[in-house]
Amino acid sequence: MSSDRRPDMDEIEACLAAVVEGRVSRDAADRWAERRVVDDRLAGDELSRWALGLLFGIDLRQGAEEPYLHDDEQVRGWLEELRQRRAG
Repeated sequence: MSSDRRPDMDEIEACLAAVVEGRVSRDAADRWAERRVVDDRLAGDELSRWALGLLFGIDLRQGAEEPYLHDDEQVRGWLEELRQRRAG
């Protein structure tokens, strides 16, 4: 996943799916999305910005050594919602 260009929806969905499947850590997904959220030139359309906003912060915890703010079920729900919105 390149960090110097706007990701397409396939890349964004793949990143979220990789988190759900445990192939990418939440921390790595957060760092990948951060650059795109912070740099408006890389954010893309409304759906892209929404999905990147979910990924940016996906690693937040309620406190040190506490569970994630967004549990695995919620993250799976985000992936399902993203797929539904894309199918539109």
